[in-house]
Amino acid sequence: MGIDSSPATRSPQSPEAPPPAPAAGVIAPLPLIQQHHKPTVAERAAEGKAARKRVPRRSHAAWQPAADRPDPIALLEQQAAERSQDLVPIRYGRMAASPFAFYRGGALLMASDLASTPDSGLVAQLCGDAHLMNFGLFDSPERRLVFDINDFDETLPGPWEWDVKRLATSFEVGGRDRGFSAAARRKIVMDCARHYREAMSEMAALRAIEVWYARLDADLINQHIGALNASDSRQVAKDLSSATGKDSLRAFSRLTQVVDEQRRFRSAPPLLVPAEELLAGDERDRYKDAIEMALGSYRASLPHDRRALYDRYRYQGIARKVVGVGSVGTRAWVMLFYGRDANDPVFLQAKMAQASVLERFVGKSRYGNSGRRVVEGQKIMQSSGDILLGWYHVIGFDGLPHDFYMRQLWDGKGAFSIATMSERAWSSYAQMCAWTLARAHARTGDRVAIASYLGAGDTFDRAIADFAAVYAEQNARDHNALREAIDNGRVQAISGV
Repeated sequence: MGIDSSPATRSPQSPEAPPPAPAAGVIAPLPLIQQHHKPTVAERAAEGKAARKRVPRRSHAAWQPAADRPDPIALLEQQAAERSQDLVPIRYGRMAASPFAFYRGGALLMASDLASTPDSGLVAQLCGDAHLMNFGLFDSPERRLVFDINDFDETLPGPWEWDVKRLATSFEVGGRDRGFSAAARRKIVMDCARHYREAMSEMAALRAIEVWYARLDADLINQHIGALNASDSRQVAKDLSSATGKDSLRAFSRLTQVVDEQRRFRSAPPLLVPAEELLAGDERDRYKDAIEMALGSYRASLPHDRRALYDRYRYQGIARKVVGVGSVGTRAWVMLFYGRDANDPVFLQAKMAQASVLERFVGKSRYGNSGRRVVEGQKIMQSSGDILLGWYHVIGFDGLPHDFYMRQLWDGKGAFSIATMSERAWSSYAQMCAWTLARAHARTGDRVAIASYLGAGDTFDRAIADFAAVYAEQNARDHNALREAIDNGRVQAISGV
């Protein structure tokens, strides 16, 4: 993990070198897309059926921690070493709040565990952290509200089963957090697995271009949730409306204030802190140079038509903004720009990109810049993306090299209120997430082979439900280990922030 300072790291202006041939035991990136011979549909289906014999679908039910399983707290401490140390206690405090909160921050732990589980050998671009809270709403470039995966910090090619298992288990862990019965949780997880399987079968039958056009927009969401009870329907309608109004103008009123007749970022430490309050000594001297370098590198990463839009804006200021659970401690900034004038603001979020948690298990990314890895993964998996999505490499305020990716902070972004949804609504939400994940995998992996492997029966669905139930117990044990580490002083935690 960490910044790759080898000659392979290059600026956005440089052409990307072709990926090296994978070493033995390392997953090759998207082999179907790259190979010269394109197998027939029959050959692809046969590959999926052959994979069933090598790795029976029922084998996905198994989970048993290895005797040499890494200490989960040690893995978290490894991640903490590369983060802002003043924020690490906030991360531990947020993860300690509940087993579900711990699960959200435990992508590295689960990747380590999944590396020892069976997989079919079929590869797709993975989200890498496909839990239920990493799906949400945002505006497409056509200003249509869509539902899609919204977190790609860990994206990398790998076994598609890993994303499915992380998603399904999140509904099991989250259902426990909500107090749902074991029977209700199993139904929700089964619905999730079944809908992934059926969606992949649907994608396998589509023309390739239809897969790339497929998306879940607001109209389809309303059709999907039309059978919910009145309370759930009202809440979903409220969530959709709230996302529509979440834009840079709202961010402008919430994140900034007028000081000495100038608009500046609010100071609300530790969650929102203007950069000037964080810098001292040498960091202040490097401040302007780092911003100039970062924005120049970011601009170079944008397609030419998007540069024309970006060039209409003027940089105004920057602040550190703490986000998420698992991401807490990674450097995350929010930048304010003006277009025509102060009534035309836009906010861009710059988030540090590190090596994916998957890389130690499936091989390094083909991209020397981790920010580019995130951006390229997002573009290939999402049905429509942020028009200002880009990346950069910079010598930061701390004098160290860092990779970042940049996107709009609020652009119709929102989420469903799953904390208050009924069991029936959870099932509908699980189906939407599963369909979306299958669509993303179908864009990058061999959808015909994966669909053939999954088959028409519920063997895979039941195996995933079994896995989710037993892995949720492991997650609970790991959560308890974190609580104990906090209690005995091994790690420091700040709760309620």
